[in-house]
This record gives sequence, C-alpha cells and structure tokens, in this order.
Amino acid sequence: MQDFLKLFIDQVKETGWLQWIATGFGVAEVLLARKNNILLYPAGIISIVLSVYLLVDVKLFAEAALNIYYLVMSVYGWTYWIKKRGEPAVPVSFANKQEWIITLAISIGGWLVLYLLLKHLTPSDVPVWDALVSSTAWAGMWLLARRKVENWLLLNLSNLFAIPLLFHKSLPLFSLLTVFLFVVAVFGYFDWKKKAGLNK
Repeated sequence: MQDFLKLFIDQVKETGWLQWIATGFGVAEVLLARKNNILLYPAGIISIVLSVYLLVDVKLFAEAALNIYYLVMSVYGWTYWIKKRGEPAVPVSFANKQEWIITLAISIGGWLVLYLLLKHLTPSDVPVWDALVSSTAWAGMWLLARRKVENWLLLNLSNLFAIPLLFHKSLPLFSLLTVFLFVVAVFGYFDWKKKAGLNK
C-alpha cells in the first residue's frame, strides 16, 4: 500500500498544468450535471479538448476518441437541453425499451469496433480495457444527452474500469477525477431517479 501511495504522490508531483486545468473543468462539469445545469456543457468542452491532447500523448487512443465523441455529444446535448422559447426543458426520465436496445448496441458494438481498431491499427497495449471504458461511456453520454436516469449507471461502469487504466497510464489526476466522478454519479443517479419519479 505504501508503494502505491508513493507512486501516486510521485505521479501527482510530475503532473503538468494541462492535466490540472482539464481536471478542474471536468470536476465543474460533473457538479453542474448533478445539479441539472446546462453550463455543464461549456465546462465539459474545455476539459474535453485538453484531455484529447493528453490522452493521445499517452497512447490511449480509444479514450481520446471517446473524448471526441464527448465533444459531439456535448454539442448535441447542449442543443437538446436548450429551452425553446415558450417550451419547458426536456424532463429527466427513465429509458424505455427502445433506448435500452440502442444503449446496448452502442456498448457492445462500440466495444467490438474499438477493440478491433485498437488491436490492428494502433500501438495500444490495453485494447480490451481501453475499448470497454470508451464504449460504455459512449452509451452513458448518449443517455445523458437524452436526459435519461440510467446515464449514471453506464457512466459509472465506465468509471469503474477507467480508474485503474488511467493510473496505469500515469495520469493520476485523471484517475482521481474519475474516482470523484464515480462518487458524484452515485448521488446523481439517485437525484435524477427522484426527479424522474416527480415527472411521471
């Protein structure tokens, strides 16, 4: 345990300013998402752009692609969430059967495609792991953009696998951010579940 802690502290000491800034905006994004605040998207976009650069640098190509997907979904979500003149915001709700089918297709199909791409077209040393983290997060972001309660479940599945992966790749702040995201997502799930119950 002491070796792990020492390694973690050493990695934090060597962390560059870009990772600190990306992490700060990532924390802001999650806190804003939990509060159901649309400003989560601009905070997320800043974090995403910085993260893509850092992830490519450590050869986490699926994670970088995931962040590009996050960028697209952030723009989509921002547009989807914006109140139209005279219309209420889209309410938080539970995913229906069709949305679950799409979610599973994104998760499983995304994993297979990413794994094959990483295995055959990149120097990735963690193609299975990287593809799993990314494909489940893709599905979670799709659900988040549609304001579905279950987004928190998929994002936390991704977080669970991302924590050791990011640490393995010497990105300690991103790993720590992901632990934070995991905890916030647990509370976010229960908050959104309550809101969805009120919207019935």
